[in-house]
Amino acid sequence: MSAIDSKTIQRIMAAYGHLDGRDLLVALIKGELTGRIAVTSSFGAESAVLLDLVAEVDPATPVIFLDTGELFDETIAYRLELERRLGLTNVIVARPTAEELAEAAELWRVDADRCCELRKVRPLARAVRGFDALVDGRKRAHGFEREHLSTIEDGVGVLKVSPLANWSAEEIEAAFVARDLPRHPLVAQNYRSIGCWPCTSPVEAGDSPRAGRWAGKAKTECGIHTLVLGRDGSGI
Repeated sequence: MSAIDSKTIQRIMAAYGHLDGRDLLVALIKGELTGRIAVTSSFGAESAVLLDLVAEVDPATPVIFLDTGELFDETIAYRLELERRLGLTNVIVARPTAEELAEAAELWRVDADRCCELRKVRPLARAVRGFDALVDGRKRAHGFEREHLSTIEDGVGVLKVSPLANWSAEEIEAAFVARDLPRHPLVAQNYRSIGCWPCTSPVEAGDSPRAGRWAGKAKTECGIHTLVLGRDGSGI
């Protein structure tokens, strides 16, 4: 099946690029891309805000969750809590194959990029086949490669949608309070961006939320947001 073409992506970007948050989700999930859009979520420190908006728009929207085999137990429990609390009815758990897990064992110690490819990038590429657009929780406030993030971007074969790209840390916090959303258990221990346990650490006050990911290394992204993802899963 062919990927969404660049002309269509450019048209959607022009038509809806000025929207964000719930307005953008409504326009795409309930209109332009009905049945062809999915959410990718780590069920991490800030995930509840986006997932709550998605649930308001359509709780049956596919939500793809990557279980890498190295997640914190708290993350697994939090995913189940949010799923019940928000009424999400279509959470899809994507996992590495047995062969990928065997190759990735302890690989985080010596080659974090390859570990991420096996545990995250490849399983996601398989899980998103058939979708024209992927919604994520990235924000410019995270810094690093995300500093100039737009709400809609051309992912070459897939539309990348970041409804909270413009939201500040204060706006995210306000949404948690106003909506009475449960917190990831590790947030109380100063974890502000939560991935696999070997490569995630708490951060100091004032640090970027993602400073605790692959701390001490030049690496700042796992690769799932920078991979070119066609609807056929190409790129793996």
